[in-house]
Amino acid sequence: MTDQTSTTNAWPANSVPTDLIPPGRKRLGWALMAAATLGLLATILVQILYKSEVDTIGFETWRPVVYAYILWGVALGVGQVLTRGEDGQRALFLLPALLFTIAMVIFPTLFGFYIALTDWNLSSFSGRKFNGLDNFWQMLGDPYYRNALFNMVLYVLAVFVEYVIAFGLALLLNAQIRARKFFRVVFLMPLMLSPVAVSWMIGKSLMEYRFGPAATLARHLGWENPAFFSNPITARISIMVLDAWTFIPFMMIMLLAGLQAMSREVLEAARVDGATPWQTFWQVTFPLMLPVSVTAVILRIIFKLKLADIIITVTSGGPGGATDSVSSFIYREYRDRSNVGYGTMLAMAYLIIIVVFVTWLLKFASRFVRNVN
Repeated sequence: MTDQTSTTNAWPANSVPTDLIPPGRKRLGWALMAAATLGLLATILVQILYKSEVDTIGFETWRPVVYAYILWGVALGVGQVLTRGEDGQRALFLLPALLFTIAMVIFPTLFGFYIALTDWNLSSFSGRKFNGLDNFWQMLGDPYYRNALFNMVLYVLAVFVEYVIAFGLALLLNAQIRARKFFRVVFLMPLMLSPVAVSWMIGKSLMEYRFGPAATLARHLGWENPAFFSNPITARISIMVLDAWTFIPFMMIMLLAGLQAMSREVLEAARVDGATPWQTFWQVTFPLMLPVSVTAVILRIIFKLKLADIIITVTSGGPGGATDSVSSFIYREYRDRSNVGYGTMLAMAYLIIIVVFVTWLLKFASRFVRNVN
């Protein structure tokens, strides 16, 4: 009697344990979810074939796909309750987030892959046409896209120089200096500005060839032709400087937070043992700061992979595409050439490169920190 009472009280009155769900109810739930999934996939396939002009059967708009998606979400929720009982009821709280992610992330990505396989130029009257892998082969032979990828390698490598500068500033602001709070606010000011504002304030004004203060100072120092954006090498360096000036404070504030959270007893013990300031930094401070450093560098690399606004505002990718990042090149492919199909292929290829690279970077960083510690 006691065991039966405890078993009865262990579950709410309206719920059923998973082990006690009748097999027929489970089969009904699985059949409902399978039918809804097949119906959704069939609707999407029919619509894709119709829009690609492969088949004449389909819908004029994508509205039936939306209706099929809503029905699939309802069937998925009902099926979870039928097959899993109380666990299925709990899963219903996660279902809206899952459906929203699929609708806002998965579907647009898949639709982007579809657009990448089409010939779609907004300046053409022929509209969108399916062309298979033609955009892909064009991308492989595009020297400007390869140049943009090469520039991204240089821009990403510049992050390590930014890290050294940011670490030095963090050490300076962590020291007992006068007006320390004032300098912290001053050094954070570039991060408060929009990259577009920085581009106009510095790239278009301060570094202007004829009357810019930086160009005038360079002439006084002996540089006869201080055109910061006319030569490919100087243009790349100038873009790196502008971007670094904007985002070094981001790395600096993360490193400063790590320095302030560091135990003072460890540093005092190193001084008592007779360690020099350099030995204290290299053998104590730097290893302890490694997790924060890796996090700051990875986040900065992710931001760097999206670099576009400064380049678009200052150089528009020039001279001759020398400063183009992948994002700015794709933007100009859309804006200047109205080539939606080819631009989407470039974006999808870059997305795959970023996913693979960031996944490898995270694994490498985790292994590196584990080996050091």
